[in-house]
Amino acid sequence: MVSETHFPSSFTKLSSSSPRFCNSISKRIFSDVAGDISVYVDGQSFLLHKFPLVSRSGKIRKMVVDSRDPDLSKLVLLNVPGGSETFELAAKFCYGTNFEITTANVAHLRCVAEYLEMTEDYREENLIARTETYLNEVVSQSLEKSLEVLCACEGLLPIADDVNIVDRCADSVAINASKEQLVSGLARLECDGRSGKLKMDCQDWWVEDLSMLRIDLYQRVVASMRRTGVRSDSIIASIMHYAETSLKCIEKRQAWDSGVLFGDEQRIIVEALVALLANEKITSVPLTFLFGLLRMAIELDATLGCKLELERRIGLQLEIASLDDLLIPSSQTSESVFDVDTVHRILVNFLQRIEEEGSEESLQCGYESEGLKSPSHSSVLKVGRLIDGYLAEIAPDPCLKLQRFMAIIELLPDYARVIEDGLYRAVDIYLKAHPSLTESECKRLCKLIDCQKLSQEAANHAAQNDRLPVQMAVRVLYFEQLRLRSALSGNSGDGSFSHRIISSSGVPSAAVSPRDNYASLRRENRELKLEISRMRVRLSELEKEQDFMKQGMRDGKPGEHGRAFFASISRGIGRMGIFGPAGKGQQNSASSRKSQGPDVKGHRRRQRRSIA
Repeated sequence: MVSETHFPSSFTKLSSSSPRFCNSISKRIFSDVAGDISVYVDGQSFLLHKFPLVSRSGKIRKMVVDSRDPDLSKLVLLNVPGGSETFELAAKFCYGTNFEITTANVAHLRCVAEYLEMTEDYREENLIARTETYLNEVVSQSLEKSLEVLCACEGLLPIADDVNIVDRCADSVAINASKEQLVSGLARLECDGRSGKLKMDCQDWWVEDLSMLRIDLYQRVVASMRRTGVRSDSIIASIMHYAETSLKCIEKRQAWDSGVLFGDEQRIIVEALVALLANEKITSVPLTFLFGLLRMAIELDATLGCKLELERRIGLQLEIASLDDLLIPSSQTSESVFDVDTVHRILVNFLQRIEEEGSEESLQCGYESEGLKSPSHSSVLKVGRLIDGYLAEIAPDPCLKLQRFMAIIELLPDYARVIEDGLYRAVDIYLKAHPSLTESECKRLCKLIDCQKLSQEAANHAAQNDRLPVQMAVRVLYFEQLRLRSALSGNSGDGSFSHRIISSSGVPSAAVSPRDNYASLRRENRELKLEISRMRVRLSELEKEQDFMKQGMRDGKPGEHGRAFFASISRGIGRMGIFGPAGKGQQNSASSRKSQGPDVKGHRRRQRRSIA
């Protein structure tokens, strides 16, 4: 008996029992010859003949030759791809029995043919050549058949990779999907009679079929689709459907729901899907889906890189998030109800994006940038309102520590809140839910509220709120008094106060970002440069007039020096235009002397008479 390893005891027991004799195989060719060798595969025995096996299988031929036993009657094959059923099909092929090669068995036959070394070196049109022909001419031409073969390869790795079945089927799926998108896209395009726009009416059918694949094979198909040029929206739709199929709890769960324990398989799926999304555009993936993946990653304790990538992608489009999206349950029972640290990191990513966009706008637009009207500032205001609502939701949690609550408040810049009524409401709820706070802690928390940004209603409530420190109530009353005085007097009242509250454009100056101040300074700098240029032009004109007057005094006659000098002065002054044209000034002075003449003479006569 020959085996690839030591013959196990289980096979010794099988040898005493009657082996599985392939009468259907050997009846036609070897009807009068009894089987001379027993082949054991996965605990099952096959009573076969040496000649048909060694004539097509290089592996069995080598085992028989290496045994140096002419009476060899037993062979043991270990780790046969596809098991005993696939080996039985290979044995039928060796005996010349006809059977159908299908998408369900072609991968198994190709792998077992590789295992048994059924190449053309031993017989023409051997099993390897026959299966390769089927793969190239039948499977590769159909997307659906390629997917079926890929699914069959799940239990055949790594030998299916060695014979290149997986890569060929993945490329076949991608190529056929791209072709089908092109053909079906032309067929499904409909023209709107009014606007003349083109639209697509349904998604690709293969999006759902890809969910049958195992995650490692699915990753390879998606990578091949990207190389082939399949539309990005179809790939994203496929990833979302795969997640919803493989992770049944991908939908949002309430904070009070009990957690579900998942295995390593689900964690691997989440990490793989996040890695696939890393190559897609930021705005192409729905934000709700990203939040769902983030919740699953936290529950499954995924890798830190996986969670940070999701937080980064969410932070880059945080302005379109909803309040329910931010309410992420905490994975630790001893901590607060909601995961505040995750939201803090998401907010940090958002502010980094705003800072980068602000730097780019300053470089591109310079002093022409209008910060209050820029998209980035609008996004900051939206996130400011969103975070105020989030603070109000997490404030009643008795386990929420003051440091974490204040960290969220301090993270947003001052210009993110034009009105701080939402922040005041959140702080008031937190003070009510945490009566054990010390006076110093209450003061630290209330200092984060800008009393000048409170509305009339919020200020009235704060002035009568017993939970607030006395210092804050005094500040609120002081600013309310200034506001009332300004309204009654109709002017600014306290100049510094009104100037800080309202800017010249009518927009609260607290909402102006440092980027906008920088743009304003650059605008003023340019105006100063223009004024300096004008002064230089005037100075050059004066220098020219001075040279002209000197030249006239040198070249003119002695008696005419005075007239030429004063004429040049009058011309220079007239060109400067400081006092108006010289002729007009002389006429005005002459007319004034004429108009004053009679009155002056009469006045002098009256003076003489009075003296006399």
